Order: sequence, then C-alpha cells, then structure tokens
Amino acid sequence: LSSAQQRLWFLDQLEPGNRSYNVPLILSVSGELNVAAVEQSLAALVRRHEVLRSRCVVHDGEPCQVIEDGTATGLKQVDFSSQEDAKELALQWAFEEVRHPFQLATGPMLRLSVVRIAPTEHLLVFAIHHIVLDGWSVGILFSEFAEAYRAACSAEAPAFRDLPVQYADYAVWQRNLLATGVLDEQLEYWIAQLAGVEALEFPTDRPRPAVQTLNGGTASFELSEEMVSRVQNLSRREGTTLFMTLLAAFDVLLALYTGRRDVAVGSPVANRGRTEIEGLIGFFVNTLVLRMDLSGDPDFREILARTRKVCLDAYSHQDLPFEKLVEQIQPERDLSRSPLFQAMFSLNDTPDSDLEITGLQTTFLPVHTGTSKFDLNFHLCERKGVVSGILEYNSDLFEPSTAERILAHYRTVLESVVAEPEQRISRLALLTSAERRQIGVWNATSRQFPDMSVVELLEAHAALNPSAPAVLFEHQCLTFAELNSRANQMARYLRECGVGTEARIGICIHRSVDMVVALLGVLKAGGAYVPLDPTYPAERLAYMASDAGIQVLLTNWRTRRQIDHAREICVDVEWPAIARHADSNPGV
Repeated sequence: LSSAQQRLWFLDQLEPGNRSYNVPLILSVSGELNVAAVEQSLAALVRRHEVLRSRCVVHDGEPCQVIEDGTATGLKQVDFSSQEDAKELALQWAFEEVRHPFQLATGPMLRLSVVRIAPTEHLLVFAIHHIVLDGWSVGILFSEFAEAYRAACSAEAPAFRDLPVQYADYAVWQRNLLATGVLDEQLEYWIAQLAGVEALEFPTDRPRPAVQTLNGGTASFELSEEMVSRVQNLSRREGTTLFMTLLAAFDVLLALYTGRRDVAVGSPVANRGRTEIEGLIGFFVNTLVLRMDLSGDPDFREILARTRKVCLDAYSHQDLPFEKLVEQIQPERDLSRSPLFQAMFSLNDTPDSDLEITGLQTTFLPVHTGTSKFDLNFHLCERKGVVSGILEYNSDLFEPSTAERILAHYRTVLESVVAEPEQRISRLALLTSAERRQIGVWNATSRQFPDMSVVELLEAHAALNPSAPAVLFEHQCLTFAELNSRANQMARYLRECGVGTEARIGICIHRSVDMVVALLGVLKAGGAYVPLDPTYPAERLAYMASDAGIQVLLTNWRTRRQIDHAREICVDVEWPAIARHADSNPGV
C-alpha cells in the first residue's frame, strides 16, 4: 500500500464502517441498456486494474494489498419497474447503496449496480472506496467503461492502451523513495514552512465536540461566465492562475471570519509526476498545506503575489506524502479537529454532465454521502467558462443557513477584490447587499410616541387597563394598577425623606419586583436613578456612588451595606412604613 492508502486503512480501523471515504457516482441512463455488456465492461476494468480487485489485510502487523484473480464481477441488479413510484424508489435505493460502508479486509472496493426504473430507463450506481480511486481516476474509470461497453456491444476487444505498471508498483516506488532519503530536503522545507502553525477557530453555530465528528452537509456555489472572465483577467495581469486567485479570496474570507492573519488551508494535488501512472486508476492524490501570511494589512495584489509564491514553493515540494509530513512534524494532536489545517480548497476538472456511451444518453446525478472530513471543504470545478462547486461542511458545527452565508460572503469578497484589487483587508466588507438592506430594516426603530414622560404613560395605562399584568418575576405578578400604586407610595416616601427634583438616587437591588418599583418611584418623586449593579466589587460600587454624588441609596436585605452611604433605604425591610403613604399619583 502507498502511505496515503495506509492512512485510510488506519482510519477505517479507528472507526469501522466509516462512510466518509465512499466515492458515490450515479449515472442516469436512457435508452436500451445492455446489462450483459455492463457486466462485461465491469469485468474488463477489474481485470485491467489490479487495485479494483484488491483488498487490504494485515500481514506481520502491517496493512498490505491482496490482489484477487478478478473472475467474479459481483454486478448487482435491482428492478423497480413494476412499482408505481419506481423512480423515487430507485433513487432512494441508489443513495443508500453509495453510502453503505466498505469492508477493507474482505472487499470488494468497487460495487456496481444496475437499477431498472423502466424498460429504457436505468441507473448505473458506482460505489467505490477512496482507497482505490481519486478524482483523476474518475475520468479514467468512465472513459474506459464507455470503451469497454462499446466493445462488448460489438463483440470486440476493448481498445485499451497497455498499462506498463500497476498501482502496487507505484507503492513500491514510493516506499523506496522514502527509504533512500531523497525527500529529506522536501521534509526540511515543510518543517520550516509549517513551524508554529495553529488551528483556525471558526465562529461556529454550535460548540465543537470533544471528538471530531464526520457528519456533513453541502451547499452549492456558482460563478457566472462573466465573473470568471473578470477573475481570469486579474489573474493574467498579476501572473497567477485561476486557482491561485480563487484561493487567495478564500484565505481572505477565513482571515476575516477568524480574525487571524496566519491561515493554513489544505489543497489536493494529482501527484502523477510519472508518465507510467497517468492512465492508472488508484489513490495517488497528495495533500499540500498552503500557509498564507496576511499580516501587515496588505492589498489584494500583494496577497496574490504571496499566494503565488506559496503555491509554487509547495508544488516544487509536493512529493513528500502528507502522512509522512504529519508523522515527522508531530503537531499537537486534538481529537476535535484534523492536524495542520481545518479547511480544504480545491479546483478540479470533473467529468462532463453527459457521458458518451454507445446508444445511451447519460447524466451524472449529484449525490453526497452525508459526511465531511473537515470543518469546511470547498470543492470547485471549471467547465465551459463557468466555475461551480459545493461547500462541504461539518453539520455538527454549522447550520445549513450558515454554509449558504459563507458562500455568499465568499462571492462578495471575490467581487470586491476583482473590482478593486488595491483594497486592503481592513477595508473589505463581507456583507451582501441583501444583508446591508436587512441591517437597515433592523435599525429602522424610530417610532412616534406621545409627548409624555414614562411616568405619565404608566399612569395613563394603569387607568385604562388596571388589571393587566405589568411585572412578572418568578412567582410574583403585579398588575398595572398595583405597580402604579406601589410606585406612588415609594415616591411619596422619598419626598418625605427629602428627595427633590433632579436628586440622584442610587439603586442597588437585584433583579426583582422591588427593583422596578424603586425605579418608577424615583422618577415619580422627580429624581434621577443611578443603577448600581450588586454583582460589582464593593470598591467599584463605592466609587460610582461617590462620583455620581447620590443623595439616597435604595437597597434590599441582600445588598444592604455594600456601599457606605449616609442615607440608605432598605426597600423590603422598610416597606411597611412605605406602604402607609397614599397611593395616588404624586403629580411631581
């Protein structure tokens, strides 16, 4: 096995039945499908590529590849054509099939099912484990499947190019390369490049679980042909590729979200540097950690220059397997997140939505396994001048609406920097025009009120709705009539104690009915209240009382003696004396 395959094997041992590495591919097929030719095509692919007829077992304590003879295809056939809702049942079955986990020790790593919906309508359901296939391999798989199907329908041998090597040869090459120390220089580069890299703390909707989960969701994204053209024009002017410019905007977005100016993002590379392996199906892809320094409040042109250098340096050191890098760096491990980076970004070529198969019309159906290997995983592809893709997100951290908002903010950043690349990070705005309008709506809080004080409004409402609830606290309830009466008694008591107009009265009472009565009583007495939070330190409260020049302090039994003041009224203790006063409006 290659080092990347070994990593997937170990992950499967840690979490048996892990479906996050299932590669789901579903083709909708219209026309007269030759099921026998499908079976022959599958057999031809399995015979041609050893990795497709392999399984992973333990030998002397290490995982290794066992290659079967490939005589059994294992094609599954399911027929829903007699059912009334055949298409819905077929799709439901297909989605469940591609999510079904693999058993690496027993295999197979490739499952193909033919699902019949109607005589001329079928689904071809490919479920493949990532351990034997990467993104580049998908194109090879379907190209060769189409050729094998054509040949089978014509009773011919497929016109395949000879394969000089198999995946096992690549694994041996990689092992020998690591053993000779040829990659030591690359290892030194990565150790220096990633020294001190820290995890990104995203503003999540829910607390991060102590152990990373793999539950995931997706949100779709698309850039118009006109927008892609503008991005490409900027890229040509600044000497970058489309990928570099899109990545730079993504780094800016992460920096704005996290407040960090040191951003590390993972990105896959095909890792097919030898011509012998260009036509092989297998798991060759390697992961690079692209660490961006956004310090100093640079403008976007400067960010593009930094991104270009980081990417080119990384590509020139791409042979070192990511698994070996983690093993050598030994970052501080955290079960709640992946090491070195928590966000992935890729721009790939993907199969056309229509695959040409003899006598058939085919369309790829979008499908997701319901998992996410990272906090955020941004997959983009360019096809016919349009960039589209999905944001895969950990659904235990983010709500679907948040994922949609992230994509909207990414588009806003990209449009902003393309229009004005001289903008600095500190000047960039994330909000969309709709969000800015929403803020305007939220802040349109002006209302027409009568020319009356709060006290006058309370008194008028108490006269109109005396029995309506005014204050609720725990098991206590005061109606508007009761609240107004008590506030009147408090006001008259304060006036009797010498409180006059404009007097400043301190209120140091915990949240309670008494606190509301005290506030209104002070206003009805003509004074101004100074709120003193009982949870503040005594020294702070004493300073506030002195600085405000309060004349009387209203407290209750729980908060009395927290402030040294000449005149203190303990509301709950002195209430019998307060309640003896008239409850009519004082009219101050």
